[in-house]
Amino acid sequence: MRFIFEQIRVGGDRNFGYLLGDREVGVGLLIDPSFSPEALVERARVQGLKVSHILNTHGHPDHTNGNEAAKALTGARVAGGPGHPGPVDLTLHDGDRIPFGAYALRVWHVPGHYHDHLAFLVEGQDAALTGDLLFVGKVGGTQSEADGRTEWASLQRLMKEWPPHTTIWPGHDYGARPSSTVAWEKLTNPFLLCPDVEAFLKAKQGWAGFKVQHGLR
Repeated sequence: MRFIFEQIRVGGDRNFGYLLGDREVGVGLLIDPSFSPEALVERARVQGLKVSHILNTHGHPDHTNGNEAAKALTGARVAGGPGHPGPVDLTLHDGDRIPFGAYALRVWHVPGHYHDHLAFLVEGQDAALTGDLLFVGKVGGTQSEADGRTEWASLQRLMKEWPPHTTIWPGHDYGARPSSTVAWEKLTNPFLLCPDVEAFLKAKQGWAGFKVQHGLR
């Protein structure tokens, strides 16, 4: 199998990191190495991959605190979104592409949870890495009503632009399952079922009670 995609538990608050690669060319990417960068680097070594980039979905410390160690171990370039708060070698913008062998990630700038937030779609594989924007059955937290409205717009954009069969791979294991699909989230995610942004904001305000009522984590 040529395409490599590994979801790796990296500690913290049920954080996920990811390893993507092309086995034949021997090139790979790390995404959000956070608390266990050594674990991701070791998986890359076992898979025979040279890591070219260390990508961050966003600049919160629980996703970026492994950047320095991962870079020291691999010599790879660290990349983040516009206004990323930490040191980066490459700033990614909406529409950019990051090739790795025969494959490539396309970049979406999707602010809301955080101003620099990015989502990635593996072209030709329809696998999406959503960081803390979209989880299985829920969405990322926001700090203000303005951020909530921005998050709503980002989510609506992705739900329109990504194919329904696209698999969703989030930044934390917060849902009933570690992954989902666009179609499934459209049918079951209470935030994506909201008819408009006002209902979305109301749902976010009442999330704590909703979790208790429905037995969610």
